Amino acid sequence: MASLTYDLTLAGLAVGSAAALTGIGLIVTYRATGVLNLAHGAIAMVCAYVLRQLVVEWGWPLPLGALLTLLVVAPGIGLVLDRAFFRPLALLGSNPAQTLVASIGVFVLLVGGAALVWGGGARADAPVLLGDDPWAQLAAVVLLAVAVGAVTRWTRFGRELRAVVDNRPLAMLGGIDADRVSAAGWAFGSFTAGLTGVLLAPYVRLDPYGMPLLVLEVIAVAVVARMRSLPVAIVTALALGVAQAQLTRFHPEGWAGPLVQAVGANLFVLALLVAALVLPGVGGRGQDALPPPAVAPRTPPGVWLTVSVLFLLPLGFAGTDLHTAVQVPALAIVLLSLVVVTGRGGQIALGQAAYAGLGALFTALLAAGGLPELPALALAVLLVAPLGLVTGWPAIRRHGLALALATLAVGVAVSRFVFAQPYATAGLDLGRPAGFSDDRGYYALELVVLSGCLLLVAALRRGRTGRALAALRDHEAGAEAAGVRVSLLKLLAFVLGAALAALGGGLLGMGLRAFDPEAYDPVRGLLWFAAIIVLGADSLLSPLAAAALLVALDAGTRGGVAAATVGVLAALVGRVPPLTSWLPSRRAPAVADGAVPPTSGPVGGAGGNPRPGRPQPHPHRPAPAPSPPPRPRLAAHHLTVTYPGGLTALTDVTLALTPGHVTALVGPNGAGKSTLFDCLAGTLRPTDGRVTLDGSDITARPAHARTRLGVARSFQQLAVFPSLTVEENVRLGAEQGHVRSPATTEQALRLLGLAGAVRHRPAADLPTGTLRRVELARALAGGPHTLLLDEPSAGLDAAETDALARVLAALAADGLTLLVVEHDPDLVAGIAHTVHTMEGGRIVS
Repeated sequence: MASLTYDLTLAGLAVGSAAALTGIGLIVTYRATGVLNLAHGAIAMVCAYVLRQLVVEWGWPLPLGALLTLLVVAPGIGLVLDRAFFRPLALLGSNPAQTLVASIGVFVLLVGGAALVWGGGARADAPVLLGDDPWAQLAAVVLLAVAVGAVTRWTRFGRELRAVVDNRPLAMLGGIDADRVSAAGWAFGSFTAGLTGVLLAPYVRLDPYGMPLLVLEVIAVAVVARMRSLPVAIVTALALGVAQAQLTRFHPEGWAGPLVQAVGANLFVLALLVAALVLPGVGGRGQDALPPPAVAPRTPPGVWLTVSVLFLLPLGFAGTDLHTAVQVPALAIVLLSLVVVTGRGGQIALGQAAYAGLGALFTALLAAGGLPELPALALAVLLVAPLGLVTGWPAIRRHGLALALATLAVGVAVSRFVFAQPYATAGLDLGRPAGFSDDRGYYALELVVLSGCLLLVAALRRGRTGRALAALRDHEAGAEAAGVRVSLLKLLAFVLGAALAALGGGLLGMGLRAFDPEAYDPVRGLLWFAAIIVLGADSLLSPLAAAALLVALDAGTRGGVAAATVGVLAALVGRVPPLTSWLPSRRAPAVADGAVPPTSGPVGGAGGNPRPGRPQPHPHRPAPAPSPPPRPRLAAHHLTVTYPGGLTALTDVTLALTPGHVTALVGPNGAGKSTLFDCLAGTLRPTDGRVTLDGSDITARPAHARTRLGVARSFQQLAVFPSLTVEENVRLGAEQGHVRSPATTEQALRLLGLAGAVRHRPAADLPTGTLRRVELARALAGGPHTLLLDEPSAGLDAAETDALARVLAALAADGLTLLVVEHDPDLVAGIAHTVHTMEGGRIVS
């Protein structure tokens, strides 16, 4: 027994050492470049193939082949990736989510390229580099980690590396060559990937898909280490490796047996799932989300007519065997789920292949139980849709990189613990519905279902929910401030995405007449995501084009062509626009916009009721304030805000806002104005004290709930939705706000001088002055009784500031409650009835 424990420990140390190498490479690359390199496993696979090619195929001595592979090929791959793909993204100011997409593109490119060069079959003759002694592998890992730690801590390069990680622009101003640091990080990360690959190749399946996925799973050790600590990553890797090996000793009887075996073989997958869903996420809130897409005007009818004819061609000109063609509509439905979740909702979803596979699996199981195929498919969709909450719940509090890891972890876990287990999938057959058994009839059925799904998603995009999803994608905090229930909307997007993926997956399985687990593996999910990003994630044409491209290339050419093609384009994200944006389209006419709001006219008063125009007060002479009511509408009572670490931003602050009054907050930067503003708006919960509205405690109410109670706000940094038109921006406020009346949209547009042709222009095309009016109009369209304005004159010229002052004075005269945080003393003097000065987190006057 002791001998068995020792042998299993040694085996676990060998696996853990390879995982530790992966963790070291990922952490160093991330710290040097800010890129979460999901292509690490693909680089490992390519290097393993290169060493095998040199030693086995060409007969080179193993030491010479290893030196060339590890010291030339592997670092060379890193340098090429840095120079060709990631350095240009850094120069363009791309955020971490865009670099993540580029790394997915590199992953897909290398997988497709390896399939083209070496074929898709597994190789069992990879050369053994360090022998079977795990202590040699462990020693190599420890020495490498010590060397990295020493270089980072005690050398000039290490100091430069830390400086670049902390603040790249500031480091460059200090004379540090950030490009050199990034190149070194990429070279070292690729070296560790190559070392991982050549160490693992003799013991795992060496093929273009198996090894990249295996290395992808051990990202868990870097996630547990929060992409920072090398010792934590190494200890985690070794502990998981040994624990996974020891679990192979247990063989319980009954239902627990297969489960224990699955956990024992996939403990790194389980660790990735737990780390991605439970531990604090990697990346920053709102700073690493996918950027809003370029404005995509409506596709001309002629393009849709052409696409329809192309999809109908197999029915009229092909023979009876449509085995390849029947895969296209089903895959298009799966990819349509990404249009909803990623294109319209802006969420990075890397696990859609899991939901597609579950749709096929449940359909097969229900059909095997005696249910006809079409009802089985419908029930499978209903069963899978709620499982979208598995990724939807993490999406509520995770963004960008953290969300990508969470969705990837779910996809990998479903693949390993469900699709790869014989107890779940053995012996499953999947037939076609009665009356649609031949390819032609089944293809026609798929086209009908695809058309229905396209119409459903098109209606969703045009409606209120679609506008809210676009707002969520463009500016999450702005959407919440406009009244959008962000959490509920994210759940809706993932549930609908899971349902569409399950529907497409079930149809794909029936088209192939079998449940094939490899058709739904996580690598396939990454390929699908990259294809949609490349073609245009927010276009209904993209899933159709992507499905046709992926199926046709792989069926008509050598396997890997589709992945290589999509990978190249995805790796160039940020520099090559989505392909659907090149199609001819109808654009809104360009109009000049230099208008300022009218000085008189209808004004949306409290509750959103229009009132006749009245003379406006001079912007530098505030109107007489009406007598205050018995008690204020919105009030802060003894608010204190203390951040982790002991920093106190507010100390016992009390403030009352009354209808018809303009209250201004002034003071130096860091005085606590924005903190108090955020407490009133609902985006920050105070440590102590409370916020009341008409005497009721609303301290726990989030921002969207306060908007629906009539408390609207603006942002110092513009919070408009660039992919929506001016009118759609304002309409969103009317749909989500305190008083939902169609008339309020038009009233707000007229009040802010936006009722002309500019209303049809995308917000992305407009100057700052106009966008300030758009943001204010959206807030007013919700019919608020209280308006919180954070630096409303930022970016405005003198004429625009004067026009803004007239509007705000008129709103106060109409009975609105206004709080203005402002640095412009002339604007404050012109509109404020009460001015409070803040210093050091307190109101001093």
